[in-house]
Amino acid sequence: MQINILIVEDEQLIALELAAGLERDGYRVAGIADTFEEARAIFSREVVDIVLMDIHIRGRLDGVDTAAELIRLRAVPIVYLSALTDAKTVERVKGTHPAAFLSKPYSMPNVRIAIELALANFAVARGAVLGGAAASAGTGGAAVIPFESRGSAAGADKEMILQLEDSIFVKNNVQFVKIALQDILYLEADNNYVQLYTPERKFALRVSLAQLLEKIQFKKLVRIHRSYAVNIDRMSSFSDGEIWIGKLSLPLGRNYREDFLNKFYFR
Repeated sequence: MQINILIVEDEQLIALELAAGLERDGYRVAGIADTFEEARAIFSREVVDIVLMDIHIRGRLDGVDTAAELIRLRAVPIVYLSALTDAKTVERVKGTHPAAFLSKPYSMPNVRIAIELALANFAVARGAVLGGAAASAGTGGAAVIPFESRGSAAGADKEMILQLEDSIFVKNNVQFVKIALQDILYLEADNNYVQLYTPERKFALRVSLAQLLEKIQFKKLVRIHRSYAVNIDRMSSFSDGEIWIGKLSLPLGRNYREDFLNKFYFR
């Protein structure tokens, strides 16, 4: 699943160049607006994960006021892209608690970094780092989930997974990719990695299967074998020793069968 970005920018050429660069990097542009009214309309009808906001835009509200109005509708990370860096403007910007700020002119690599920081900073701002009491997925919480790779020195080589409500963001090359928890088919332990499978693709995460299940707290993901966990909403059938997702067969381990069956209501 792609990350959806709303661009609010009054210079059409800059907006189109930015949109083209984002789409080349694998992001989806939910829309381009140059006024508060257009931004609110797109924000209300589209899925928007991040807003890239210019401060000097057309209309009665500038970018700072527009950002404040949008986050009243729904909390999302705001990244300001602006040439306005005077003290008064910066103070107003701080009042909207932006996830990142880039001064113009900017480069696409810097925008990409700002988007990554926005996801991480927004998750930290909305929820604690999971480690002790973890927030349950789907409760409106957000968290940064750093996993220490097995065999690595303390604090080194961590897999970072961001969780926001009912989605996680996993690092894939130079960007975070959004995965809806309901889209996860199954997990497979593979040495020091977990392979996460969705209908469209798979992701290799540097974490143990037990750690991943513990941290993301998605109740529909159930351990069925020492090497497998399955999203029970994605199952098509099962027997005493196997589970099927369509034509794919996964083993149901004897030691996990009872816990698996306890997920069901028998009448």
